Amino acid sequence: MRVFVAGASGAIGRPLLRALVASGHTVTGMTRSERGAEAVRAAGATPVIVDAYDATAVERAVRDAEPEVVVDQMTALPAEYTGEAMRAAAAETHRVRIEGGANLQRAAEAAGARRFIGQSGSFAYAPGEGLATEEDPLGTEERSAIQGTARDFAELEARILGSDRLEGVALRYGFFCGEGTWYAQGADMAERVRAGQYPLVGGGTGVWPWIDVHVAAAATVAALDRGATGIYNIADDDQQPMSEWLPAYARWVGGPPPERVPVPPDANPYDYFYPLLMRGVSSEKAKRELGFAPSPRPWR
Repeated sequence: MRVFVAGASGAIGRPLLRALVASGHTVTGMTRSERGAEAVRAAGATPVIVDAYDATAVERAVRDAEPEVVVDQMTALPAEYTGEAMRAAAAETHRVRIEGGANLQRAAEAAGARRFIGQSGSFAYAPGEGLATEEDPLGTEERSAIQGTARDFAELEARILGSDRLEGVALRYGFFCGEGTWYAQGADMAERVRAGQYPLVGGGTGVWPWIDVHVAAAATVAALDRGATGIYNIADDDQQPMSEWLPAYARWVGGPPPERVPVPPDANPYDYFYPLLMRGVSSEKAKRELGFAPSPRPWR
């Protein structure tokens, strides 16, 4: 099968290219730099260097590749996870997801592709009881750190599923862990936790959905020709509150037990969405329709 992957040199793009090539697909990887193109070549795919905001160039690149499936993995997330870096990248991440993604989808439609797969997130659900399913609302109305991201995901999902010329699939990945991510051994988050710089806030009741990037890549390969149009949670089954996963992660990276800090008495709980209100998810739909096979995150 001919597959076109945008965001091909990112955290999931690299393992996805390798998985696609290993499965016998003919793969074109779109990236925005020569350094990214080198990573695409190393994975065995054909690189194209394109600015996602240049609609004409994107359409030309997709048309030349003649793909049956187009996969959007574009983000502008920083290499290091800090509050300052995330705030600085927010506007560009929004733009590439919305404007860049729309350019890519229009190009896929014009090129006659059959299916379009887009990256969404299972960490953007509104607070609630139990594990969230694809029918539960995203946190678009919540006064929280996730509001902007949730609105972006809702907009791009509506675009993907609203096409009458493509089979639209939105994969709501959990937080990426494993090779090439913030949470890999020696990576930014691991070093912060090793240095005791990542505290456990309040009761740590927020439940974080996780997914190893290689498992996420395998699920994406399965979605090329399995599953109906729609939304799928892609996360592991090991759903733990932060009070459990953070100490386990600290042990795995060789750090001290995380310091426990109280929630300020005058704090709005939505200021602490991640440690207190994050909701775990169910991936039963993906297991049933995509044959998704989750595996524990590395520190488990």
